[in-house]
Amino acid sequence: MPYSWSPLPSRKPLKFPDGKRLALIITANAEYWDPVKPYKEHYYAGGPPVIPDPLPGDVFDSPNFTWREYGQRVGIWRCFDVAAKAGIRLSVTFNAKTLLERREIADEAKRLGFEMVAHNYEQGELLTRYAFDEAKEREVIGNTLRLYEQVVGKKAAGWLSSSLRSNLRTPEICAENGMVFFCDYMNDDQPYLIRTKHGPIVNTPYSVEVNDFTIFHRRGLSTDAGLDMLKEQFDVLYEESAASGRTLNFGTHPHVIGHPFRIRALKDFIAHAKKHDGVWWCTREELARWYLQNHQNHIQE
Repeated sequence: MPYSWSPLPSRKPLKFPDGKRLALIITANAEYWDPVKPYKEHYYAGGPPVIPDPLPGDVFDSPNFTWREYGQRVGIWRCFDVAAKAGIRLSVTFNAKTLLERREIADEAKRLGFEMVAHNYEQGELLTRYAFDEAKEREVIGNTLRLYEQVVGKKAAGWLSSSLRSNLRTPEICAENGMVFFCDYMNDDQPYLIRTKHGPIVNTPYSVEVNDFTIFHRRGLSTDAGLDMLKEQFDVLYEESAASGRTLNFGTHPHVIGHPFRIRALKDFIAHAKKHDGVWWCTREELARWYLQNHQNHIQE
């Protein structure tokens, strides 16, 4: 793997700027799914379906498509409203086709000053389909980045692959395109460097454990039980961060957390975190650029 093996006890204490100790990022995934795909194999949509019976990719799956589309039409606006009222910035990941087909979401994220992260071209097109076709992977990433720059007005600073399914060469391609952070690796509670021929890129860890899909769909927890789990995650990391900084990412999907009976989990989790001093409500880009300047005081490369 293109990063150092570094067990937690071997590292120097991580000290964030201004005395902050826990870098907290709440991710909202603004994703887009094609109604059908031009193939017979099962359409893997980058997340569990609400109705599990699989259909061929070229057959329209009405309940699952419209369930996901609820997040675009309704849920994302509820999530944006919660964050805006709490005075925090979300890190919003965008498929290129969301920017193209659901422009209002991008415009509102820009208006609110939220971070906007490149997140593949279309959610159901996993980069692992091109594990043995580097040219096609480069085409997908390149097309995504061109549309991102066209809509957002600046180059993408980082990348999250659909369903976190990337290839070993994907960080290299991202660094080659000038990006400073990568989100696909979930093996840490701290940032670290990924080595590439184009210089280092920072892994800003995502999580499928601290994720509304896992909490509410894969585990089937209630809103209250999910909120308790989120608070527990925060409290343990906050205690540990007194000695060395930690990161916490809560990954959300508006067709999951954005329903009326679940939105309280997001709202109350933010309120719980805001009761604590030393929380760095940063963007991924802020965390990555800071770490690039300060990594030498953390992990021995």
